[in-house]
Amino acid sequence: MRVVQMTLDEELVDSIDNIVRELKTTRSAFAREALREAINRFNTRRLEEKHREGYERHPVTKEEFEGWEDEQQWGEP
Repeated sequence: MRVVQMTLDEELVDSIDNIVRELKTTRSAFAREALREAINRFNTRRLEEKHREGYERHPVTKEEFEGWEDEQQWGEP
């Protein structure tokens, strides 16, 4: 692992310290997990934006799924 120095607000450090005591973990472990989750959220938002842009460039047409309408099975009424 690599050591990275960060500057955080005092209030944030106090909140983190309270949480890590409750979780019985360390600041570093907590920060690693929080950063992994933030990276995953960032990547998800980026992919969603790419999908949105793609659908804006190439919108779905009504005819696109017409051939599949007869294939739907909704179960017995």
